[in-house]
Amino acid sequence: MLKIRLQRTGKRGQAYFRVIIVEHARKPRGKFLELLGSYDPHKKDLKVNMEKLNGWLSKGAQVSPTVNNLLVNYKYWDKPKVQSWKPKHKEQSPETKTGIPSAAQASAEVPTP
Repeated sequence: MLKIRLQRTGKRGQAYFRVIIVEHARKPRGKFLELLGSYDPHKKDLKVNMEKLNGWLSKGAQVSPTVNNLLVNYKYWDKPKVQSWKPKHKEQSPETKTGIPSAAQASAEVPTP
C-alpha cells in the first residue's frame, strides 16, 4: 500500500518536511517514489501539487492522518480531520484496578457532621 506522508529534513531544531509518496512499510527516510510538496512549520507554509496528489489518490494511495489534517487546515480540501496521535495510557494504581477505593477516596466520600 502506498502512503502520502511527511519526510523530515533540516537540522536539529530547524525541521522542514517534504510531502512524499512511499510504500507504507518503508521508513520515511530514504528513497521515495515522488515528491509532492513541502511544509515549513516555522513559516507555517504548506505547498502541495494537488494534481499529482489527486493522481496518486486515484491509483489507491492513502494519506497519513498528519498530512490529511495539514491539507484540511490549509484549505486544500474539505474532508474531516482525523486523530493523528493516540494519548498515552496512565498507569492505574492497584486499588483502582481491583475496584477497592483507596483511603483518600473513601474519606472524601464520607460526609462530615
